[in-house]
Amino acid sequence: MPADAFGSTAGEFLATRPTVFGSGFVGPLLTLDNAALEHNLRTMAAWCAERGVQLAPHGKTTMAPQLFAKQLAHGSWGITAANTSQLRVYRAFGVQRVVFANELVDRNGLAWLAGELDRDPEFQFCCYVDSLRGVHLMAEALAAHGASRPVDVLVELGAPGARTGARTTAEAREIADAVLANPVLRLVGVAGYEGEVAHDVTDESLSAVDDYLRRVRALVAELADAGHFSGLDEVIVTAGGSAYFDQVAEAISGPWPAGLPVVPVLRSGGYLLHDDGFYRVRSPFSRPHRLAGEEPPFQPAMRVWAQVVSRPEPGLALLTMGRRDVSFDQGLPEPQVHRGADGAVRELPEGSCRVRALADQHAFLELTGAEPQVGDWVGFGLSHPCTVFDKWSLIPVVDGDEVVDLIRTFF
Repeated sequence: MPADAFGSTAGEFLATRPTVFGSGFVGPLLTLDNAALEHNLRTMAAWCAERGVQLAPHGKTTMAPQLFAKQLAHGSWGITAANTSQLRVYRAFGVQRVVFANELVDRNGLAWLAGELDRDPEFQFCCYVDSLRGVHLMAEALAAHGASRPVDVLVELGAPGARTGARTTAEAREIADAVLANPVLRLVGVAGYEGEVAHDVTDESLSAVDDYLRRVRALVAELADAGHFSGLDEVIVTAGGSAYFDQVAEAISGPWPAGLPVVPVLRSGGYLLHDDGFYRVRSPFSRPHRLAGEEPPFQPAMRVWAQVVSRPEPGLALLTMGRRDVSFDQGLPEPQVHRGADGAVRELPEGSCRVRALADQHAFLELTGAEPQVGDWVGFGLSHPCTVFDKWSLIPVVDGDEVVDLIRTFF
């Protein structure tokens, strides 16, 4: 942040109409493109509405309540959490429906949850169960706390060698039976995560996703036939990361048996920011042959600006951006634009430079045509938004060069 902003509220600072390069910001600096955010919000909301699926985007991607509010304002059904710390942040900012996409067996977390459910009758919450032991631990902790509202749970179906979730339908049926035997728990549906059975977009991987989703759907039907969902107004069926949500929507929104009140819920969170790497090549909107419509692609909303501080040898520039500033688990940052001494921002020719490596506080930029000088700035696209935001506590939202908002994160 600019030194002149210290002592101001965010509103007071924004009222000065600050700019990225004219108001004293220091680098490296992550910025968010306002137009891209709005485009992605509208695009995903319209797509879900057309297919009759609800969206509970995973909040771990940003941990930014201001962005949660935007997602909810665009029709999101709820927000997804992964752990109790995230859940507490959501509740502190008034999120009323949370999908807890994990098992919750911690006694302290369950005690807090029971108290929160008792305190607010409008708070809607559900979490996963994938073992008899987990059911027992939940029931024991909730009973010890004297919970007055049962905790809604979804039986999670996994896959061999994947992450959490019962490995077979028979195991899932046994877990569902155990939930029904516990008055402090209520079985309300089935959950899964297709992203653990595939990691690319080859035909083989896409087929593996479809096969897994058929198993999820079959489990819902089997539990319904056994009467496990009798008396429910809603049966939640949820899956969906940000790479295969088209297949998920098709699988969980299709015709269900008459009288089965399924609410299909996607948990895709990466769409809001999109990226210039992992999701750029995996998003369904980048694979139009998988989609029936003419959906516009998501737009990358993240850019990091870093300054050249050293040209120690030909073909190499060192910049003020490192592993502590940007994601690198799913691909290194992509140099896209150059701002030279004249202040003009120009696109970098494709192939003219690349990030070779990252140190804690430096990027090694290999030059094969571009010639940024010491003091110049380079703007980078990033890959995998889920490992970007935890490095930044206050993020400027920009319209061109003007800063129009500041996003606070709570990790």
